[in-house]
Amino acid sequence: MMSLTVLLLVACKPRISEEQKAQALTAFATVEQVFQHPRCSNCHIPGDAPLQFDAQTPHAMNVVRGPDGKGAPGLPCSTCHGEQNSPASYGPHAPPGAPHWQLPPPDQKMAWIGLPADQLCAMIQDKDRNGGRDFDALLKHVAEDKLVLWGWNPGGERAPVPVPHDRFVAAFKTWAEAGGPCPSPGANATGGAAR
Repeated sequence: MMSLTVLLLVACKPRISEEQKAQALTAFATVEQVFQHPRCSNCHIPGDAPLQFDAQTPHAMNVVRGPDGKGAPGLPCSTCHGEQNSPASYGPHAPPGAPHWQLPPPDQKMAWIGLPADQLCAMIQDKDRNGGRDFDALLKHVAEDKLVLWGWNPGGERAPVPVPHDRFVAAFKTWAEAGGPCPSPGANATGGAAR
């Protein structure tokens, strides 16, 4: 009975046309561009030390992820990072801020620096690695989370994410609504060969 139910559910899944898939893969190229930008990837790291600046240098003062992503015991991220960016009068390199400033927790690092497009795509939608989020929750996260939104208003001399936020959200939605198709291994998100 179980296999019949699974078969029926698969058969009822909406079919995505080749045109929709191509549009979704093009949209994913925009998603990939945003995720790989230092405003996002500086905290989505494979190790435990966040990165800083566009050059992605290791965070000063030996800052680490800590047991829950909020910094080491005794030195939480909130020691320096407030709920909003520091005033301009503090200087161009003052610690930035946004609500709940932190890294992803160690058990769900979502580390994607330099990942090929196919692996990044698979990671984003893997509930075991993304905090249990389905496409609706992922869309809400990238559209509304104030820490994510900080990437477009980073303060100081930091370069914001170059893709306008509304264009990024629209691209993410296009990709998600098509079921999140991933580029082929060795291809960029638009299906061509990787450079």
